[in-house]
Amino acid sequence: MTIRILMVATIAAVSWTCGGREGRTQDARKAEAKITSHSDGLHGYIGFNASRPPARSEYSAGMGFYSAVWPLIDKPLANFQIGLAGSWITPDNSDDKATPLAPVGTKARNWRERGPTWSSVFQTVEGGLGYWNGNHFRYGPPKFSMNATPQCYDYEVGSPGWSFFYSNEALPDDRLGIAQLSNRLLIPPDALPFQGTPNGQFLGYTWMALPFTDPTTGEPPTGDQSWTCFLNAANFKGPIAYYIPETWSKIGKLFHYPFIYGRGLDARCGEMGGGAMEINTVPSFHVQDAHGATYTKIPKLQFPVNARKRTLLVQDVTYYSKAALYDAFKAWRKGGPACSGRFDEKGAWKSKLTTQTTRFDQGGKKIVGVERVFDTKVFGDTVWGLEWFDGNISPKGTFPQYFQNTGKESVAVAAATVPAETHLVAQEFELAPQGPPYTSPNSVAWSRPGPKSRSFTVKLVDGSWVTYAWYRFVDQPSLQQYAWSREKKAALQAFVEKIHAHWSIDRDYMVPPSRGTLVALDSALLVTPPKGFEVGYVPIVTHQSSSR
Repeated sequence: MTIRILMVATIAAVSWTCGGREGRTQDARKAEAKITSHSDGLHGYIGFNASRPPARSEYSAGMGFYSAVWPLIDKPLANFQIGLAGSWITPDNSDDKATPLAPVGTKARNWRERGPTWSSVFQTVEGGLGYWNGNHFRYGPPKFSMNATPQCYDYEVGSPGWSFFYSNEALPDDRLGIAQLSNRLLIPPDALPFQGTPNGQFLGYTWMALPFTDPTTGEPPTGDQSWTCFLNAANFKGPIAYYIPETWSKIGKLFHYPFIYGRGLDARCGEMGGGAMEINTVPSFHVQDAHGATYTKIPKLQFPVNARKRTLLVQDVTYYSKAALYDAFKAWRKGGPACSGRFDEKGAWKSKLTTQTTRFDQGGKKIVGVERVFDTKVFGDTVWGLEWFDGNISPKGTFPQYFQNTGKESVAVAAATVPAETHLVAQEFELAPQGPPYTSPNSVAWSRPGPKSRSFTVKLVDGSWVTYAWYRFVDQPSLQQYAWSREKKAALQAFVEKIHAHWSIDRDYMVPPSRGTLVALDSALLVTPPKGFEVGYVPIVTHQSSSR
């Protein structure tokens, strides 16, 4: 199975004209350089291949790895979106060769190139590290966010209350999909920021399909797989939240399409068939000199480089069978001995990585010269990253910023070769302003039964203020849309209380990284339950804004 880290850039459009500046040379006055921005500044991918175990269906109950964290840009920029190394998990529907999984009426069904089955856009677990155009509170380093597309990209679910930065308002009650599990970590809608200025430290994250509830029959039938996000950071270890199984199963009932019953991520094996460092939106300036030559500038994209001229991006890609955690977890829920939560290595399969040289283009023109700056490399089978070369196009650890268009090619050039008359080097990209507040409604899901505590407020390192309240686990908003029996809710509540009592945040669940150190989450995200709320209660974020 191939996992590809994609680098894709699109850059969108503003105009600006130089003029009226004192001290300009006569040649510069004649040139009247017009600087514009464009949407096609960079395209390509940096990729690696990850081998899969021979028994692929067996090792499909969990997937995870360690990904490097660092500030890709030195200032928070507006209209900028780049995902660092992330992953995609989809349900394994390889037995379906021709029947559409995306019902008529869904957004993805319009993407004909994904047919005939639309399996790649039916349902996904995504998210990871990155910068997103929808972020309201940028601060320099990237953030970590969950994300999923349970209904053919009709909507996305990125936190216990909100979508993936697509709206200031919380999701409708019937589209909430994430159950907050941790009673020690806040999950704000603008994603999780990091402490200090990371410089290549690693964040581990793994998705495990765990049986918090039993399968159900009826309309629609629902499996027992709750895809649970585990983090491994310097100051927090363990599960943070999970996708409720009904999040995946209800699409079949909603669209009156029984064919997809039992084909969602609640019931099917997981496939990690792709990953990406995805560059989606990056501002750029374009300008012509007095001779008609076109030059382009993009923001400085910087990477951490060690003494061996290497950037380590991803390591320890691992696939898990049910023996890693699912079996012990289920036995515990059924009355057996408490399980530690640590992933059992007898159920783990570590992948070997390979890679290939990246190709880039700009506005349809092949980019030439990046290969003189860096190339992709695998170090010791299980670590993937970049190897940097000596050269004068850009400083070591920096993606080329300047390009000259020559015929069918766009050539990476040093800043010193860009004509001064263009004023291109001096151009500064717009900084990102703080966005509007994220708000939650006083709807049934949020207010009935509602929180059991008053509201609390903390300030994060990104400058935002987060308001939260303590809910009894089964009373949290995302679980109120389902007509579960009193017995089912009581059993789930009792089991989560056991998890809170036995699983601390200061011991390992994932196997530690094979090299390097762990990054620390913003310490303001870490909370302590008030007296009487130590087990069985979770802190649900209700508001995030730039002011208290």
